[in-house]
Amino acid sequence: MPINVLFAAHEKRWAQYEAPLRTALDAIGVDYTLAIELPPADVDYIVYAPSSPVQDFTPYTRLKAVLNLWAGVEDAVGNPTLKVPYARMVDDEGLTQGMVEWVTGHTLRHHLGMDAHIVNPNHSWVPDAPPVSADRPVGILGLGELGSACGQAIARLGFPVSGWARSQKQIDGITCHTGTDGLNTILRQSQILILLLPSTAATENTLNAETLAMLPKGAFIINPGRGLLIDDDALLAALDSGQIGHATLDVFRVEPLPQDHPFWGHPKVTVTPHIASETRAPSASRAIAENIRRGEAGEPFLYLVDRDAGY
Repeated sequence: MPINVLFAAHEKRWAQYEAPLRTALDAIGVDYTLAIELPPADVDYIVYAPSSPVQDFTPYTRLKAVLNLWAGVEDAVGNPTLKVPYARMVDDEGLTQGMVEWVTGHTLRHHLGMDAHIVNPNHSWVPDAPPVSADRPVGILGLGELGSACGQAIARLGFPVSGWARSQKQIDGITCHTGTDGLNTILRQSQILILLLPSTAATENTLNAETLAMLPKGAFIINPGRGLLIDDDALLAALDSGQIGHATLDVFRVEPLPQDHPFWGHPKVTVTPHIASETRAPSASRAIAENIRRGEAGEPFLYLVDRDAGY
């Protein structure tokens, strides 16, 4: 009997994912039906976007797992009807590499002071060389797959990299910290701070008036993680006072970012439209198919969400 895979996401995503998913499922050698509509009682796996109309999982009595299309799971992890294994997307080929490239690019941009050369209406000639990378401490808050990969890439460029996580970790090239003291240590030394924490009640407003004041004066902030990690008003005040030199933000509390939000017009803010790590359909489809293969073979699923931790 074929396994039934429901694609529960926006119709435009179906157009992007149908062919890559079929290719990936063909490659693992399972007999399957893949569709955007299936009788709930017949569904074995759901390929899922949390914004999907599927919010009540109770009718899916045969369901084996829900496989998220994105890395973020905060909009679904608390759903009381979602009782089966729930896997987040970790797509090393696309999502992780995309994040490494975006974070590394903006880290180098701020380190080298490239903005002053790219936009130079006064044609000023100021040969002010930046410090070498070894003299520019970089901090990363969040040492999951994405944070670890970004930190190691930046460390390979010669930057001293420190990272903070909920639990103690050992990662080549990164000095790892945990706990409140560890967080404060990273904040006090990071001239460039990168946010890659998940969005949970414990991480909301990680950067607030108090923690922003701990950073070295003129520090740069790069946030491709979650919008809720930053208190917007506190960040704007820190930018206006000069405590923070610039903030490059890819994620926001409300998306798309409202046209009247002060981030748009602030001279020390760069807004990018949640593009730091867009999931690539071909590689994401292979990650989804691998978890389906595991489920059918009785092997452990990859990247299961910790319901208690919220990610």
